[in-house]
Amino acid sequence: MKPRAILFDFDGVLIDSEWAGNSFMADYLTKAGHPTRPEDAIENFMGLAGDAFEQAIHDWTDGNPPDGFREARLQRGMAYLRDGIAEVSGASAFIRALPADFPIAVASSATTRWLTGHLDHLGLRDRFGEHVYSGRDHVQRMKPAPDIYLFAADRLGIPIADTLIVEDSPVGIEGAVASGAQVVGLLAGSHCRDGHEARLIGAGAPACVRSFDELAARFL
Repeated sequence: MKPRAILFDFDGVLIDSEWAGNSFMADYLTKAGHPTRPEDAIENFMGLAGDAFEQAIHDWTDGNPPDGFREARLQRGMAYLRDGIAEVSGASAFIRALPADFPIAVASSATTRWLTGHLDHLGLRDRFGEHVYSGRDHVQRMKPAPDIYLFAADRLGIPIADTLIVEDSPVGIEGAVASGAQVVGLLAGSHCRDGHEARLIGAGAPACVRSFDELAARFL
């Protein structure tokens, strides 16, 4: 069944931020005495936010997260927000090719400031309008709880079962499947390397695609 609306995760789906962000974390943790590869960071931290992210860092560092880590991530994030991050290949073209009245929304764990700032960089903010939803700012429980997806679908006025959620992380896939929506894992970001598809399928993804062209061909 073709979806009546699409909900997009953001980092790793619309902007190609996951490899850069996780590489930065891996480098910082390694220099602080906690050997970490970018692949380790992606496997253990991607998709997490808030308390869940803090707990994952606590566990990875055996209860000894490095001093200054939070502040360093904040400063790096501010630089990314100022300078922009490249889109995931094909993201803007896919969105612009949708009919102007086709309902779409962002449903992400990132802050509203992060989301709207990068949509401005991409020139896509007007297309999403008010339908930019943050798990930090709009709901009480973040992914893997399904709350942000249910909230976004409700705001669009579309039953969740009639929406398609596009996700790139196991945490996101888990929450998306729990929402009752149609779900697809997108493997178009630079972080989607060996084993990533298997992780998404293991989290419950019923299907994965490797590009926005394949997404359009299979679901629209």
